[in-house]
Amino acid sequence: MSTNFVASAAELEVIKQWLKKVAGLTVSTVVEPCLPQFKSFLKILGVSYWGNNSLLPITQAQVKSVITNTPIFEGVVLASHPCIMKAFPSSDMSVIWIDI
Repeated sequence: MSTNFVASAAELEVIKQWLKKVAGLTVSTVVEPCLPQFKSFLKILGVSYWGNNSLLPITQAQVKSVITNTPIFEGVVLASHPCIMKAFPSSDMSVIWIDI
């Protein structure tokens, strides 16, 4: 099936029946067809790589704390821990990726 639209429950049932017929599968062996899942992420630029103590880089806990205490992120659920890396090896700025 190739379409730009979301498949309906009836179309998913057609796929399930087709799989059973073509592959000779029983009802118990056919996995329920489902819509693909996607993942979104947030990329934050221009954050200082060094935390409050200039000898230590910022931590995942510090990033999570800022996100949970910022009104713009109200209701955002983090799907994983933040990934923090330097923007460039000689830079003091970082890039942060967060799966949401």
